[in-house]
Amino acid sequence: MQQMIYMKDIVKIYDTGSIKVKALKGIDLEIQGGEFVSIVGPSGSGKSTLMNIAGCLDVPSGGKYVLDGQTVENLEMNELAEIRNKKVGFVFQNFNLLPYATAYENVELPLVFGNVPAKERKERVEMLLNKVGLGDRMKHKPTELSGGEMQRVAIARSLSNNPRLILADEPTGNLDSKSGRGIIKLFEELWKNGSTILMITHDQSIAKRTNRVVMLKDGVIVDSLENGNGNGNNGL
Repeated sequence: MQQMIYMKDIVKIYDTGSIKVKALKGIDLEIQGGEFVSIVGPSGSGKSTLMNIAGCLDVPSGGKYVLDGQTVENLEMNELAEIRNKKVGFVFQNFNLLPYATAYENVELPLVFGNVPAKERKERVEMLLNKVGLGDRMKHKPTELSGGEMQRVAIARSLSNNPRLILADEPTGNLDSKSGRGIIKLFEELWKNGSTILMITHDQSIAKRTNRVVMLKDGVIVDSLENGNGNGNNGL
C-alpha cells in the first residue's frame, strides 16, 4: 500500500514571547497505508503536538511532512483545511458532538459541509450508524446516549467523508473499561477492512492491540515496536 505519513526531522517550537518551548525535536516517522499505529508517552512528551501536525491542524516549525503523497508542511491554513476535510477523520476523547443534534445529524454534518446531495447523505449516514451498531439510535441526542455510544457516533462521523487516515486522540479516555474494549474492537474491525489509524493512548493494553507502538519522550521518538498483530487486508 502507499505510504500514508512521511515525517522527516519535524520540529515544533511554541514561542510565547518570553520563552520558547521545543515540543518536537526532530521527529522521523513513516506510516504505511493500512497500518494501525499507537503513540504512547508521558504527559508533555509531544503526543498531541505530533497528532495535530499529522492531522494538518497545525504546521511544523521545521522539517518535511508528506501526507498521502502530498507535501503539506508549507501550506496555508485554508489549504490544510481542505486536506483535513478530504483525507482525515478525527476521533477525540471528549467526542466533540453537537449536544442538541441527533446522532444522525452529527454524522451528517461533514457531508452537508461537503455539499453531498441529500439522498446520498441519507444513505451514507444510515450505513455508517448501522456499521457502528447504532442503527436504532439515530434520532437520539448525545444526552440520551452512553459514553460508548457517543464515541461510536463520533467514529461514524469521522468516516463520513471516506478519510484516508483516521486520527484518534485517547478515544477510550472517558469511557469505562467495557465501553473502551468495544471501541477498540471497532477500530480493529476498521483496520482489518483497510483503514489507516494513528491513535494516541495512555493504556498499554490498548497499545498492544495495534500493529506498531511508537514511544515518545521529551519530544523525540525513543522506540518503535512491532506488535506482530496481523491484518489480513494488508499482509502485515
